[in-house]
Amino acid sequence: MTTLYYTHPDCKLHITPSGHPEQVARLDAIEKALGSKEFSALARRDAPKADPAELERGHPPAYIEKVQRAIPASGFARLDADTHVSAGSFQAALRAIGAVEDAVKAVIGGEATNAFVACRPPGHHAEKQSAMGFCLFGNVAIGAKYALDELGLERVAILDFDVHHGNGTQDLLWEEARVRFASTHQMPLYPGTGEAKETGAAGNVINRPLAPQSTGEQMRQVWGGDILPQIEDFAPQLILISAGFDAHAADPLAQLQWQTEDYTWLTGQITSLAERVCKGRIVSTLEGGYDLSALEKSVAAHVRVLMGS
Repeated sequence: MTTLYYTHPDCKLHITPSGHPEQVARLDAIEKALGSKEFSALARRDAPKADPAELERGHPPAYIEKVQRAIPASGFARLDADTHVSAGSFQAALRAIGAVEDAVKAVIGGEATNAFVACRPPGHHAEKQSAMGFCLFGNVAIGAKYALDELGLERVAILDFDVHHGNGTQDLLWEEARVRFASTHQMPLYPGTGEAKETGAAGNVINRPLAPQSTGEQMRQVWGGDILPQIEDFAPQLILISAGFDAHAADPLAQLQWQTEDYTWLTGQITSLAERVCKGRIVSTLEGGYDLSALEKSVAAHVRVLMGS
């Protein structure tokens, strides 16, 4: 069993203003976590750069061109109140997309059982024609479309445990019956979407909001007793994870009370499901997580389970 680990120095060229929570130091924390001897068996790969045309799997050309035009030669530009870009941001975004697609191809092709992609900017808030919530393009949604349209899969599941609702993933895949998108997230909280009644045009969306101060016990009941049985019934041929670690109690941007061991449990549940329905095939990609110490510990817990599955 092999676990691939993707990252690239270009992902640190996406620089945000001082004090911004989605910062280069997030990747430094992950590199520290996965640089220890315990993780020496990871198969490390540089994230390839996607062809910009790959972005059209999720976004219209006019939006892609708009983002490209907004990239400044120096300093920062703002795409919305929270989403900044710098000179290296577009290149970093292409690495993030390229890594997800390459990981999907490798896992489907049997080169590895699963993969973890540590690239930024994240993606699950980016809607078809809008950058939002630190995200430029829909990394995981584009990865799902790549698996379906290029690799011949018929069913893909996306499991999103970030503390914020993956409104962008939902928007990009609202009418995509071949994908089952499932999300837990704090509500009320940014971006304000993700009510249980939002079920997708094809009945392909599962939203399970969690109240502020909810603990890992509530999370375990929802995932173990509700979401994962539905995903098993769907029988995906590949599971993609939007791996946000900001539901941790230490995270500054929300009020869920998950602990590091909750990520161990949830990852174990997902890997067990994957072994039953899709030969263990998982591609996990980084979304949120803004307390650096909690991020370091939670990513280590997540990847430790992926490696042992």
